Amino acid sequence: QSQLVESGGGLVQPGGSLRLSCTVSGLTLDDYNIAWFRQAPGKEREGVSCISLRRGITNYADSVRGRFTTSRDNVKNTVYLQMNSLKPEDTAVYYCAAVPYYYGLTFLKSQYAYWGQGTQVTVSS
Repeated sequence: QSQLVESGGGLVQPGGSLRLSCTVSGLTLDDYNIAWFRQAPGKEREGVSCISLRRGITNYADSVRGRFTTSRDNVKNTVYLQMNSLKPEDTAVYYCAAVPYYYGLTFLKSQYAYWGQGTQVTVSS
């Protein structure tokens, strides 16, 4: 059974940092790219970052480029999202998701076959 499990969310002050983890099971990792999405109350779910597990190349939304970094540990079957210089507008539920590698580093939600349950990130003083 394929499963993605997020962890690492919480409350942080503006300017602070958090690291989210997404542990993947039941998938052949080389066959997938892993993305992070987020959804704030009343807003559409949006793509944040995507990483190729085969090649390690990445893609970022303009709103987070230079502040967020995604990385992988193929031994631990885990993808990370390091979030620095956090802003109140980064507050959202963050989800990781898996897409077949041949779709590229896409943020098109309909192409993602597997999703985690989400983890809350709140940026507030």
